[in-house]
Amino acid sequence: MERRKFIERASLATALTAIYPFGSNVYGANSKHKFNHIYAPHFGMFRHTAGGDLIAQIDFMAEHGFRALEDNGMMGRSIEDQNKIAKALERRDMKMGVFVIDGGDNWKKSLTTGKQEFSDNFLDTCKKAVEVAKRTGAKWMTVVPGFYERNLPIGIQTAHVIEVLKKASDIFEPHGLTMVLEPLSDTPELFLRYSDQTYSICKAVGSPACKILYDAYHMQRNEGDLLANIDKCWSEIAYIQVGDNPGRKEPGTGEINYLNLFKHLYNKDYRGIIGMEHGLSEGGEAGEKKLIQAYLNSDKFN
Repeated sequence: MERRKFIERASLATALTAIYPFGSNVYGANSKHKFNHIYAPHFGMFRHTAGGDLIAQIDFMAEHGFRALEDNGMMGRSIEDQNKIAKALERRDMKMGVFVIDGGDNWKKSLTTGKQEFSDNFLDTCKKAVEVAKRTGAKWMTVVPGFYERNLPIGIQTAHVIEVLKKASDIFEPHGLTMVLEPLSDTPELFLRYSDQTYSICKAVGSPACKILYDAYHMQRNEGDLLANIDKCWSEIAYIQVGDNPGRKEPGTGEINYLNLFKHLYNKDYRGIIGMEHGLSEGGEAGEKKLIQAYLNSDKFN
């Protein structure tokens, strides 16, 4: 390890030791503190402290109590990098979280249209995603059906989406893989926006390979009433992501009570991954320390 990086990490450990003198997850694998949930950072979240190397970032995450990794862009990485990441996760006993099924610009190539070219492109990408999942140990892949099609009634669009997702489920189910549909708040033009809408589609597809990715940030913006809506859709939720609102930064920077949300999930026996799908409210190493602290604070429900 470079001397400068060693000093930087030592300085971070010293600072956190002052805050948690009796031990916490920030000390690494031998810490007395363990997160209740399996939180998954993504690459770049700790780049100022851990450096730019992907494997060094994984090591840093593991040393600080994080037991999973998300990487939306995994399908775009080289096979060599995918294999390196998989080996690092295995060495650190970490899980691989979601990556995005990305076969082009899914925001425009919408499954709602019923057009054969979009369906074929999506299903071909699903087949490629199976190979990526096998290499990386992933079990879940994010799917966004695309834009609302203004020239078609909503029921027809929904039928088109269900039809292609059934075909995709036939690809994933034999491999024990699950695509998770994510309702988003980025623009009103998106077809999939609400938890009950996503629930009904998953029920219609009727496969363990098609479930919900419930991102609390997006759902707070689109519908609110998070705990009640989680309960109503619970049987179809397979994966959780978080980010505070407004701003889409770490827990504690907005209006969502993440202490209560994480406790609620834990009491429902959720032991899956919680993806840290957000940015940082402060830059540099100080922001990365603040990020760790935010999850320590929000995880203190036991």
